[in-house]
Amino acid sequence: MLLTHGHRDHTADAVGLARATGAQVVAPYELALWLQEKGLKRVTAMNPGGSLSAAGASIAMVPAVHSSSIDEENLPPRYAGLATGYVIRFEHGLTIYYAGDTALFGDMRLIAQIHQPSMAFLPIGDVYTMGPEQAAIACALLGVKDVVPMHYGTFPELTGTPARLRELVPPDVNVIELKPGDVYL
Repeated sequence: MLLTHGHRDHTADAVGLARATGAQVVAPYELALWLQEKGLKRVTAMNPGGSLSAAGASIAMVPAVHSSSIDEENLPPRYAGLATGYVIRFEHGLTIYYAGDTALFGDMRLIAQIHQPSMAFLPIGDVYTMGPEQAAIACALLGVKDVVPMHYGTFPELTGTPARLRELVPPDVNVIELKPGDVYL
């Protein structure tokens, strides 16, 4: 399980899922410490720039531009380290960039140069992350031909849509709209 940052929409079920499945959890350093405080044993802490091998894949943690905190009942928000993304290179060669929650940032060019992803998972919701307009630019910076829009439509403020992203990317960029439970081959 790869966690990008501490916000509730990314961590609320993480401890329970990790306990139930025995999953190895990878997270930014401060968030990893919190997970260990919650009793998880199979936690790997990382920071952007680091990489590891797991489950037959090479996993590199990369920067994201976003906040990260943990909100627990009756406690003030707690800093959860840097927000991150991941580049995952699978054994068969497919390389994906999972941006996590992020704004558009120029170092996406470096992610492209170093990791050469062919597919990107990019947030498009706007307000808390980049919107479709910035995600279209991210596709160009990354040089990807396949993009999976994410972090949209789950609550009213997230107004970005896959249809809008599709309007903004060149025709040779495939916008893959997945629903929960969908499989893309």
